[in-house]
Amino acid sequence: MRPKHIGITAPLGFQAAGIHCGIKKPDLLDLALCVSDISGPIAGVFTKNRVVAAPVLLDRHHLRFRRGRAILVNSGNANACTGKQGLVAAKTMATAVAKQLSIPTHQVFVGSTGVIGRVLPIDRITAAVPTLVARLSIPGGDQAAHAILTTDLRPKTVARQAKIGGRVVTIGGMAKGSGMIHPNMATMLAYLTTDAAITPAALQSALKSAVDQSFNCITVDGDTSTNDTVLCLANGLAKNRPLQQGTKPYRDFERLLTDAAQELALMICRDGEGVTKVVTIQVQGAATTAAAKRVADTIATSNLVKTALFGEDANWGRVMAALGRSGVAIDPGKVTVRFDDVVMVQRGIGMGLEAEQKIAQVFKQKEFAVTVHLGQGHARAHMWTTDLSYDYVRINASYRS
Repeated sequence: MRPKHIGITAPLGFQAAGIHCGIKKPDLLDLALCVSDISGPIAGVFTKNRVVAAPVLLDRHHLRFRRGRAILVNSGNANACTGKQGLVAAKTMATAVAKQLSIPTHQVFVGSTGVIGRVLPIDRITAAVPTLVARLSIPGGDQAAHAILTTDLRPKTVARQAKIGGRVVTIGGMAKGSGMIHPNMATMLAYLTTDAAITPAALQSALKSAVDQSFNCITVDGDTSTNDTVLCLANGLAKNRPLQQGTKPYRDFERLLTDAAQELALMICRDGEGVTKVVTIQVQGAATTAAAKRVADTIATSNLVKTALFGEDANWGRVMAALGRSGVAIDPGKVTVRFDDVVMVQRGIGMGLEAEQKIAQVFKQKEFAVTVHLGQGHARAHMWTTDLSYDYVRINASYRS
């Protein structure tokens, strides 16, 4: 089944809008709002960075009430490292929307993205909220997706639909992210909506699982941000029996949510700053899942591996060196490494010039997989990584200009 609309307004009962309020340069959208027709359960996963932006602090507090109705997001200013003034500004954002919609303030969640350390021009935001509310519509999801972007080259939207518990359930979403991308999480904002009826506990569990298999499996540059947020708002308008953990309908929903999150995560990788390649790192045959994750993360974040990807240098030794310094106890004599379907390392030994010439062709592709089998057990993990290019340095050397 294909939803009629793509993006955050794809599920029943959601509207959105995006406008220019004066934070960014003229004609650039910088303020987005998504609203559900009715309130419902909301779940959230946030940055693990110990320097936390004001919007994250406010959202964590509002999440304790476990119900949401609206999400307001600005771009161009992160409202991070702004002290008490920043927290007041975040609260003012939520209050402005709550007054316009006549709803409790704790049902409004906020997000900010952009330059750290600058005072948020809150007066411009509050002055724009009435216009933003007036422009809410289903097609407005497209403008909202544009309004949350910073260095992104293109908006990122998704929609998934399936029959769950005998009813058609839809999930929509939008995300931003291009640099400072790394697990736990990246410098990214992602907002998901669903018309599924689901308990708050089940929604939080499903979102955490989806994030662990998507946004926490991507890395562009190894940096995490102060503002990273993933929210999922449900309103129950699909009229299914409320989903609860441990049931088949819940597992079906979790898979659908994970699929949507993974699509957004891959869009972030493909749109990474200066990115020319997206590579799947698959680690198999590990003794534990934790060990598999550690090996995958070490390979995915290796600057030597990432620069080799950019230079299309089929230097497979860099992969071997990375897994060897992962801190996981391995037996090189049991290791196999494949680049797509080409076996380059067997029992820890390179397969020679002919195999190297084949993987040199693999390196010319925009997307491919590196599969490492440790020969220790049955645990596995994956990561999506990107190359590291000249353009990444250029973009970040002049980010504030």
